[in-house]
Amino acid sequence: MIDTRHERPLWKWILLFVGSTILAMFGYGLLQGIFLLTDEAGLPFLLIIPSIIYLGLYALFVRWFEKRWPTDLPLRRLISHTLLGLLVGFAFMVMTVSTITAMGCADEYWNDFSWPEQFWALMLFLMVAVGEEVMSRGVIFRLIDERWGTWVALIVSALIFGFGHISNDNSSWWASLAIAIEAGLLLGAAYKWSGNLWVPIGIHWAWNYTQGNIFGLAVSGNNLESNVLTTIVDGPDIITGGAFGPEASIITVILGIVVTLVLLSNCRR
Repeated sequence: MIDTRHERPLWKWILLFVGSTILAMFGYGLLQGIFLLTDEAGLPFLLIIPSIIYLGLYALFVRWFEKRWPTDLPLRRLISHTLLGLLVGFAFMVMTVSTITAMGCADEYWNDFSWPEQFWALMLFLMVAVGEEVMSRGVIFRLIDERWGTWVALIVSALIFGFGHISNDNSSWWASLAIAIEAGLLLGAAYKWSGNLWVPIGIHWAWNYTQGNIFGLAVSGNNLESNVLTTIVDGPDIITGGAFGPEASIITVILGIVVTLVLLSNCRR
């Protein structure tokens, strides 16, 4: 469970929250830079290193400024809970695309793809998952949850996460709100349910990779190359998500709400 014993005066909490968020954002930018430098150096086997470094810096930050080791990075659950998250994220996106296809709004075709490019995408989405989950769940959700409770943490962190995508290509207010509901709430619930970052990291990682590099759909408005399948969508944007991708689909929103409620009901038990 997440440690909530560290109560602070409000002004100290505000300083910690603002400072942690700014440092997490700066670290995420640095993480992306290290990833790109590693890629340009032609060292694909080292592309996992930036994600490991970022997790280590998060652990050290909590140790230094909160005077404890982070309880949301239990190494004994690294493999099992990451795999669980990967399974949930993969199944979620398969259900989403399958539903859109069953409604006659999408068709899939096998495509030629490159294994090296697939590995690069896999490591890219790991970096994205680690960076965004540490910032959104490890910092924003956790600190709000400890001070103001789970519901406030869920809503605030989900809105920040969702509207953090407002500047993406092909984005809109609806697309950002959809991400806040389907992903922001779901990932926050997964974090609360599991008590660690491994499950939401796994969900986030598999969600993006399955959506972009297996089905060949836009990921939060960004189109990718080297896909296992080419998916042609033809239907109302509210069903297909349009140019932003299935994250702007009402189907994804409904599935996200269902999974979120399941996780939260198990938290209460």
